Amino acid sequence: MGTSWSARIVAAPEGVAGAIQAELDRVVAEMSHWAPDSDLSRFNRSTPGRWQPLPIGFAHVLAAALDVAEKSDGAFDPAMGALVDLWGFGPPGPREGLPGDSEIAAARALSGRAHVEQDDRRARRTAEARLDFSGIAKGHGVDRVSEMLRSMGLRDFLVEVGGELRGEGIKPDGQPWWVDLEAPPGSRLAPIRAALHGLSVATSGDYRRSFAHAGRAYAHTIDPRTGRPLDDGVASVTVLHPICMLADAWATALSVLGPDGMALAEREGLAAHMAVRDGAGFTEHLSPALQAML
Repeated sequence: MGTSWSARIVAAPEGVAGAIQAELDRVVAEMSHWAPDSDLSRFNRSTPGRWQPLPIGFAHVLAAALDVAEKSDGAFDPAMGALVDLWGFGPPGPREGLPGDSEIAAARALSGRAHVEQDDRRARRTAEARLDFSGIAKGHGVDRVSEMLRSMGLRDFLVEVGGELRGEGIKPDGQPWWVDLEAPPGSRLAPIRAALHGLSVATSGDYRRSFAHAGRAYAHTIDPRTGRPLDDGVASVTVLHPICMLADAWATALSVLGPDGMALAEREGLAAHMAVRDGAGFTEHLSPALQAML
């Protein structure tokens, strides 16, 4: 996934680190768009119209991604691989200069959830669309490791993959797993501390990965509605949710929607925090569910 992982486990048994790495390796083998032999990469090379069998984890993530895509009216979309590659954020690597309007239009025609159909443990492409699970796979990895630890009889732990976290149980001192919500670099926003007790947290930030061209920064998150990197002033969105995979996906969706997306967060009952650039500072938006938690 191009990132690191960590885990704090009460009474961790010998060999648990190797078991965690093996579980994450299985996630990569199923849904990495960087590994050419992954199940996802093979799906992206499949013949349009032909149903493909899916591993259970892959099918679970795809179903969740399509559900968030539907509920967010396409603000989150798992079939944006062509556009991600076009802007230099995918396996082909960085590009020289910016893509032209015709290139963007062509990539948009090959992108979007409308070109992917799923029927339980099988799916097919109806066009040359390419899946990209970058906005959901890390959260799924956190969930997979957490469920594996629970299956080993472990009940108290904090798991982190690339900054996305899930906490279960308590620390040896009886305290929950306290974490500070990630704030944009350079911001002076008051810190918000959350207790991850059966709860996950994921953050989408425009500062995490970007490139500069002609003095302007282009964030890695692509707006499915325009085919271009986000330009709505949203610096970060953090979502708290029992399922890290969904916290991950919803953080991306709300980033794309911008401040207007807080109404959707309220309808979906999401505990969400949004920081929007406002001149030299930031404006905060907190959903009712997050305010209730505080």
